Amino acid sequence: MSRRQSDARKLEVVCPCCEATLTVDAELGKVLFHQAPPKQDKGPDLDAAAELLRKEAERREAIFRQSADDQKIKSELLDRKFKEAFEKTKDQPTTRPTRDFDLD
Repeated sequence: MSRRQSDARKLEVVCPCCEATLTVDAELGKVLFHQAPPKQDKGPDLDAAAELLRKEAERREAIFRQSADDQKIKSELLDRKFKEAFEKTKDQPTTRPTRDFDLD
């Protein structure tokens, strides 16, 4: 058997999951050689994580400021409504409300 014929029976396949290179015998369907994937020395991207945390903190702060402004406006609105109702009723005489018991 010549070397050329031997090479024809070998297939090199790259694993889609781990990117390892496998040399497979085509006739037998068995792995002859396994070459580990190149190491990717990537640790966690701390800069991206820090940026994400900073953006999230800004978003929370903006929501809090909006909520505080809404509460302030709500408080002012209730004060105005109370003053308006008070002005409308301050000249009216104070009477007892009619109760169901009084109607008998």
